[in-house]
Amino acid sequence: VFLIFTSISLSAISQGNDFELLKKINLNRNQNLDGFYKVITHSYSPISLAVPSVIFTVGIIKKDTSLKYKSYMIGGSLLISTALTVGLKYGIKRDRPFVTYPVIQNLVPAGSPSFPSGHTSMAFSTATSLSIAFPKWYVIAPSFLWASSVGYSRIHLGVHYPSDILIGAII
Repeated sequence: VFLIFTSISLSAISQGNDFELLKKINLNRNQNLDGFYKVITHSYSPISLAVPSVIFTVGIIKKDTSLKYKSYMIGGSLLISTALTVGLKYGIKRDRPFVTYPVIQNLVPAGSPSFPSGHTSMAFSTATSLSIAFPKWYVIAPSFLWASSVGYSRIHLGVHYPSDILIGAII
């Protein structure tokens, strides 16, 4: 509840700054990277769903209950973050930036409300739970690099405000 009220307050106070940062990133982006960021943005679901599935499968093959438990933890994290994100999206119903500000260049389809970013929430949930399950630098660094790239891609592609990304990552 505190997170919801804080995020709504911060969003209302900093709407102008939020839009200005989005505009700087989206309108001054390197268009040669548009294809790359489209791939990154669409990677959130396959990777987030594959991670617990692969870990569970390896746990079965190796008869390792610890790996199966870790897959349950990662999958549970995804379910909880998705439920929170969807609840906030439809509770707050913030319009997408390209709807409110037609100057923003929307490069991928986006149908649900903007706040918070579901792509970012799912990517950071995956990165965080994977890092807790396997606390090694070679798991943590690539996981959070990928999750951060997913979040950035949503701004680059014009479908989210920076505050959508921030709250999605926190969830």
